[in-house]
Amino acid sequence: MRVLMFGWEFPPHIAGGLGTACYGLTRGLARAGAEVIFVVPKAYGDEDQRFVRVLNASEVEAEYGNAVMGDIWERVKFIHIDSNIVPYASEEEFASEGEKAKKGGSFRDGDIWRERFNFSGKYGTNLMEEVSRFAVVGAEVARMLEGQFDVIHAHDWLTYYAGIAAKRISGKPLVVHIHATEYDRSGENVNTTVYNIEKAGMSAADRVIAVSHLTENIVVNKYGIDPRKVCAVHNAVRFASNEADQAERAIPDKIITFLGRITFQKGPEYFVEAAAKVLKREPKARFVMAGSGDMLNGIIRRVAKLGISDRFHFTGFLRGEEVQRMFALSDVYVMPSVSEPFGISPLEAMKSNVPVIISKQSGVAEVLKYAIKVDYWDVDALADAIYGLIKYPALSDMFITKGQEEVTAMKWNNAALKVIDVYKDAINNPL
Repeated sequence: MRVLMFGWEFPPHIAGGLGTACYGLTRGLARAGAEVIFVVPKAYGDEDQRFVRVLNASEVEAEYGNAVMGDIWERVKFIHIDSNIVPYASEEEFASEGEKAKKGGSFRDGDIWRERFNFSGKYGTNLMEEVSRFAVVGAEVARMLEGQFDVIHAHDWLTYYAGIAAKRISGKPLVVHIHATEYDRSGENVNTTVYNIEKAGMSAADRVIAVSHLTENIVVNKYGIDPRKVCAVHNAVRFASNEADQAERAIPDKIITFLGRITFQKGPEYFVEAAAKVLKREPKARFVMAGSGDMLNGIIRRVAKLGISDRFHFTGFLRGEEVQRMFALSDVYVMPSVSEPFGISPLEAMKSNVPVIISKQSGVAEVLKYAIKVDYWDVDALADAIYGLIKYPALSDMFITKGQEEVTAMKWNNAALKVIDVYKDAINNPL
């Protein structure tokens, strides 16, 4: 099986769980005999390419014009011009890139020119601009690699138009992978531009992979996608053998950790409220919030108002070995997400011998037996669970031992085999 895969990040350059999942999956696919070409907006040259060929979109010279992709080009123009995420106000501004390439020529329907785009690979203010350009590069990559792939796989909404463009050029089936939806990120206050891109990608796809049954239901019920082409494939976890080693601790206090984006979706405010309740019963506990996000300043103010600043620590965003060290220092890991399509971090914590508490509103709750599960909004239950794990060693030891056994069985090789079955079904049984 030969796979042309579009993603937005690849280790060691990641901003969250998406890159980690892509890496684990591509390793599993390689072990199952698949050949994967992974297209990323910006590659840095230090990516692990033992199991995958990483293609840098910033080095691809692409044809740019509406004659190339038909209505996909119209959608791309819409993203560029009309999205309130992008500081473009007119078609003239949008056409400026082409104007430069054509050395002063005017922008006309049907024009085609060639240009190499420089992607930042970040999630910055020009994100939507890069999404639209990535679609153009996706078409060129499909043309450039003609005959070298059997199926197209696009991860998350940032790459869906690139996947659609590659399908349009090559005629190969498209599989889109839903790691999160706009409903997870924003609740009911969805960004309509992102929602429309997600729906377009799912509608154009031959098969849709959701990371949990929770996400599968959202895809069918919120986006109106044909349930016959949607299936759930749960994520897995991968840690090297030395990654769960114990770190030296300078203090005897129990450490309770939150690790993730400090945003609405992750429920950081519930972690803070539970911390205040626990500290009333166990004043020597310490709480760590590792991450960054738009709610950070508000969370800091709330911690100060509750009078727990001396027992609460903010580390900022952690990556790679920093994450592993944080798990090694932790006694309890908490993921109180309001809506979590899956959630790889609890698996990583369990692999590091840390008992975990997760919200019932998470996809990973579907596959974990030895994790304490609470409703994200039930601060009292969360506080009781934390207190129980730090106060009663036998309880903590049971969850550590059983959790380690459980998570060890969750391998990316198994997930990859299920994904390959999806590929074969898309190729052999078109809907």
